Amino acid sequence: MKKTIFITGASSGIGKATAQYFHDKGWNVIATMRNPEDGAEFAALYGVLVTRLDVQNTASIHSAIQEGIEHFGKIDVLLNNAGYGAYGILEATPMEKVVRQFEVNVFGLIETTKAILPHFRSSQSGTVINISSMGGKVTFPLGTLYHGSKFAVEGLSESLHYELKPLGVKVKLVEPGAINTEFAGRSFDFSNDPSLVEYQDVVSKFMAAAGSMASSGSHPSVVAEVIYEAATDGTDQLRYTAGSDAAKIVAQRKLLDDREFLAGIASQMGL
Repeated sequence: MKKTIFITGASSGIGKATAQYFHDKGWNVIATMRNPEDGAEFAALYGVLVTRLDVQNTASIHSAIQEGIEHFGKIDVLLNNAGYGAYGILEATPMEKVVRQFEVNVFGLIETTKAILPHFRSSQSGTVINISSMGGKVTFPLGTLYHGSKFAVEGLSESLHYELKPLGVKVKLVEPGAINTEFAGRSFDFSNDPSLVEYQDVVSKFMAAAGSMASSGSHPSVVAEVIYEAATDGTDQLRYTAGSDAAKIVAQRKLLDDREFLAGIASQMGL
């Protein structure tokens, strides 16, 4: 029997690449997104259901999960991929952006997971894969909100691993490095106020470094391959890095103390 993956944020980037990768591997795919018309190319594929889901809308989460179960009979893997990056000067960031960062990256992930757990619990099987980031293990300047949200994903996933294991449900974390996606475009929201002159040197150096990282980022298919490994390796492994930069930086973080590591990042950023 074909297995089924349920993906949030499947209209672009990692989510889109993963939907295509799993389809090519013979899986059923439930590709969810805020605007289903963005998934027209998937809608024509056999074994793919494109439907609406906005992680900030509770009704849409439950509706998409129910539709997916009715369409394919069972969901085997949940990929919590939908994400949003709020960067910039904390002092210049409106509170509505602060709230939205955590609503999308943390609360939406939690609510989607809660909504699918009765299905996984009833079948005593299933895998929850949460897209974190190397930014859930290490930080860069001006990423207070984004890193805060991804550190939260790391912690809740690790704890949930204990909670769901006796139920036959696995929890996995995928930690991509810099990926060449639209994250730096429509999913990247930068807050700055030029009148706060004390911060502008950090802002200019961060933007230069971020542009360089994005241009050298891995293709989203690199992450899709790691997600497939996490979904199919049959192990209880919790964390998977995706991209050579993520593997290198996360390894360095384990080896160095705070003073050494933070000084190294600051130096790389020219600070």
